[in-house]
Amino acid sequence: MSRTQDQITPQAPRMRVWRGIFRGISAVVLSITVVLAFAAVVIPTFTGAQTYTVLTRSMEPAYPPGTYLVVRPTPVDELKLGDIITYQLKSGQPEVVTHRITGVSTNSDGERRFTTQGDNNAVADPEQVRPVQIRGALWYAIPYLGWLTGLRGESSSSVWIPIAAGLVFLYAAYMVVAWIIERRKTRAADAEQPEHDTAPEGPADPLPGSDDSKL
Repeated sequence: MSRTQDQITPQAPRMRVWRGIFRGISAVVLSITVVLAFAAVVIPTFTGAQTYTVLTRSMEPAYPPGTYLVVRPTPVDELKLGDIITYQLKSGQPEVVTHRITGVSTNSDGERRFTTQGDNNAVADPEQVRPVQIRGALWYAIPYLGWLTGLRGESSSSVWIPIAAGLVFLYAAYMVVAWIIERRKTRAADAEQPEHDTAPEGPADPLPGSDDSKL
């Protein structure tokens, strides 16, 4: 008996697979970007926090150079030993330092004074910090983001930071719309694809000489 059976092998949708991989990677990158945008831009903007970048090794290993710091204004009375604060070297001057509080004292006028020291420094800072110098306490930090953004918490960045955040969210909206359009196109293409009917198998053809012969 000889029988030939047609087999239908669909073509592998390679382009669709590659598009899916690309969109998956884009979704991951976009998600990370949105989270970083919220943490580095949106939250500080709406909470009045300041942002800084660590430039020296004085706070290693926890906060190496390039760490992005978000510093929140904190009442002086709430500051305590172990808190990390950002303060001006001279009141009213732009130069700031971010170090840990290692001592708290009160002068004769009842004003609190803070002794600070870098985690990686062998000795405390030479001068105590007055409340008027303090910009705030460390809220949270993002490793290495400072080198990527170049943000220093200066007023000059207040204009383009919201613009950068807006561009990120516009790109996010574009990716969502593109994904929806692609899904609709895929479903439409699947609906238009004809179904392949399989013919029922008939009786097998007899092999030559297979019939019984009577002599």
